[in-house]
Amino acid sequence: QMDNIRLKLNSGLAVWAYLCIAIACFAKAGAMPFHSWIPDCAKSAPVPVVAFLPASLDKLLGIYLLARISLNLFVMNEALNIFLMLIGAFTIVAAVMMALVQHNMKRLLGYHAVSQVGYMVLGIGTGNPIGIAGGIFHMLNHAVYKSALFLTAGNVEYRTKTSELDKLGGLSKAMPITYICCLIASLSISGVPPFNGFVSKWMIYQGLINQLQAPNSKLQAITVLCLVAAMFGSGLTLASFMKLIHATFLGKRTNASTDKQVSEVSWQMWLPGMFLAIICVIFGVFAYQIPLKYFIFPAIAGVISIGTWHAGLSTLLIIVGLVLGILIFKLKGLKPALRTDTVFTGAETVDLAEENEVSGTEFYNTIKELGFLKGIYKKAEAGFFDIYEQAKNMVFGIGRFLQYLHNGVLPTYLVWTLLGMIGLFWALIR
Repeated sequence: QMDNIRLKLNSGLAVWAYLCIAIACFAKAGAMPFHSWIPDCAKSAPVPVVAFLPASLDKLLGIYLLARISLNLFVMNEALNIFLMLIGAFTIVAAVMMALVQHNMKRLLGYHAVSQVGYMVLGIGTGNPIGIAGGIFHMLNHAVYKSALFLTAGNVEYRTKTSELDKLGGLSKAMPITYICCLIASLSISGVPPFNGFVSKWMIYQGLINQLQAPNSKLQAITVLCLVAAMFGSGLTLASFMKLIHATFLGKRTNASTDKQVSEVSWQMWLPGMFLAIICVIFGVFAYQIPLKYFIFPAIAGVISIGTWHAGLSTLLIIVGLVLGILIFKLKGLKPALRTDTVFTGAETVDLAEENEVSGTEFYNTIKELGFLKGIYKKAEAGFFDIYEQAKNMVFGIGRFLQYLHNGVLPTYLVWTLLGMIGLFWALIR
């Protein structure tokens, strides 16, 4: 029984045992630096597989095991809590920065699957009940909204035969149900109230704020850094999904998508996404009545003391604001207007070709050219930060070295034999 072990991390062997299990959890969940397989898998694998593995199952298994060993198997100390918090904060920011510049919808979602792991690890790393509960709740929420996002991306790819954002646009009228599902899931992952992602992120923030009461000034400084990183990452997540929604469903339809008669998918395909989108709303509005009460608090033995957030009032105000905005828009007869300018080149007017059209994919491209980020992005695209690629290169390097030593030339083998004999004699007479 894990509950009966409670191994104190006061020896090197115990610390190494915890780190080895934690690394396995990071690799399973997709935390950095063990993340590189997720974006590639998201882009290439069938959508049902992606929605089942990187979006839900891998996070549930990896983060659940990390929570169990941190709560039940080991007695955590301050150093390892800081380690988890730093890993979580780094994963949040680094992955969302990569997501911002992606032009493939599924690859963008893959990087966000990595980024959200950071919130879960960060919540567990706080070491206090509210933060741990927030991390576990975020794990559950991620399985809901990320599966919805991948399923809606699959609907778009099924109808348009592409997931490249450059070739999409203006699909909200052709695929309204898919658009609504994707919009709700996007707001959920961005932490916008009253959806479920807001509640779990708020609990993680509250767990970090509780850490500021620690007497250790070093821990307080690191906690502030992690809190800023988490909030900054949430803002960048919203910015990234503004790009995805605009490039896919809003804006002007590109010629590539206009040439195809795009329509909504069958109900068998949009129903799962709609069901998950409804859960995003229910788990946000009724967070304390349903998921936290029945799923999360029992998992940590109910040892938690938090305030309550009454989502009903804020949700009502949001709905009233939306309704008033729509009424004003309709009653005044307002119509969306786009400013168009005639292209003037060498005293001749030309028509805009498809390659000259500007879509939402251009959002944030300048980030790749900013100072020190330019070199980091180039190294990331070349696989420099891919731990699996580096391990492969190391193995191949060792293989080439051994191949050089064992070249089939007789004098080389005689030298090896002589060196081996010298080594044996030295060991015997020592």
